Amino acid sequence: METAIRDGHQSLLATRMRTEDMIPALELMDSIGYHSIECWGGATFDTSMRFLKEDPWERLREVKKRLKNTPTQMLLRGQNAVGYRHYADDVVRAFCERSVANGMDIFRIFDALNDTRNLETAFEAVKRAGGHVQGTICYTISPVHTVDAYARMADRMVEMGADSLCIKDMAGLLSPMMAKALVSRIKKDHPDKLLQMHCHDTSGYSEMAYLMGVQSGADVIDCAISSLAGGTSQPATETLVAALAEDPEHATGLDLKKLGDLSEYFRGVRKKYWKFESGLLGIDAGVLSHQVPGGMISNLVGQLREQGAEHKLADVLAENARVRADLGYPPLVTPSSQIVGTQAVLNVLTGKRYGSVTKETKNLAKGMYGATAQPIAPEILSQVLGDEQPITHRPADDLAPEMETAKADIGDLAESVEDVLSYVMFPQPAKEFLQWRKEGGGPERELVAAIVGAMVIGEKKAAAPAVAPVALASHGDAAPWRNFGRMRQMR
Repeated sequence: METAIRDGHQSLLATRMRTEDMIPALELMDSIGYHSIECWGGATFDTSMRFLKEDPWERLREVKKRLKNTPTQMLLRGQNAVGYRHYADDVVRAFCERSVANGMDIFRIFDALNDTRNLETAFEAVKRAGGHVQGTICYTISPVHTVDAYARMADRMVEMGADSLCIKDMAGLLSPMMAKALVSRIKKDHPDKLLQMHCHDTSGYSEMAYLMGVQSGADVIDCAISSLAGGTSQPATETLVAALAEDPEHATGLDLKKLGDLSEYFRGVRKKYWKFESGLLGIDAGVLSHQVPGGMISNLVGQLREQGAEHKLADVLAENARVRADLGYPPLVTPSSQIVGTQAVLNVLTGKRYGSVTKETKNLAKGMYGATAQPIAPEILSQVLGDEQPITHRPADDLAPEMETAKADIGDLAESVEDVLSYVMFPQPAKEFLQWRKEGGGPERELVAAIVGAMVIGEKKAAAPAVAPVALASHGDAAPWRNFGRMRQMR
């Protein structure tokens, strides 16, 4: 599976790639023969509206229109859909139904805590809408995360109707030998289920893990075209294609010349987004001990920098491991990674563990995100919750339907069910985007200021004012300049 237009740029370029930079590559991508192309979900939905003034639903339609031979694939956070909290069942059902209707084929569905109860509604909704359900294991390391535990989770997801299975290694922690053991066990238990592997290259493990996984029975591996690969992204597509070409049993048959052309295209695209480069390039073997994904480290550094305490990063990483153990060893993936990390920062900066507790930490301890792999010790629960008692039922059982209320709240700014769903997921960014769209679109305020300033300078220098948009168009977020003449109301 090719990840360039979802996880590739999410991992390396803060998810800032615009649809207009994806479209020219899609016909070539469609001709290559990928199993699927990941193009949606994860952080793309939020970022499209919040920073790019793009409709994520329109992106999906535009991508699907050009992928005539290759299935689309997305990342769905179970009961969180594409947002950061649990949504009511009516929201999850509507989101899955409209996603299929707008062009989504394969739904990789995971839960941050690996609590399969949080997958039930999404599984049922995708299957009802005619989509493909990929049940997903979030891989992490702890005393309670064993091959047997992961195998039981796979069993449960198959019982729930999963069409395929995925091992999702978001931090690059899956060692080659564990890949062999885990893939072998799942394929032994479910030989008829396609098994996909998703690894990040953070630690340097991933190419080795992929090769061991493929030799042990994995059917699909996630890669990013080389110009958007490595570091916190996935391993390079061309490298794995070339490596497997020498193995008749596992050769992919993908055309390295076409892949080279695709890489060259995205190499040019990447230059436009230079200001969003993560800076986390190459191998970070430290993740094998602290287990903190690259994106999470940059977030921790940002929090510490705001407090003038960047020098305490090592202390925070050590505390992060302790907090994770205290809270039942949640995998470090959105949103649990942010919850654990923020609490670790607070513990270090205040000098008192759990002296100040975030609302999200309380909700995690209370069971509002689901059940943790290991029960939280009573003394930790007492520190975090006081006299409150955790829940033991599925968290979404406590949520009242949301769609009708949201539809009334957003009013005539919403022109479709899709608009209402965008508003439910991200109220403020969606409302601002929908208002902007209703007013006809156009340059964001920052661009207006830049254009006016450039024109004033140009007049003073007697230079051609046309220079301004050319300069702007070469910098990531300024790319909408090229769209001003063809902005239209999105349905």
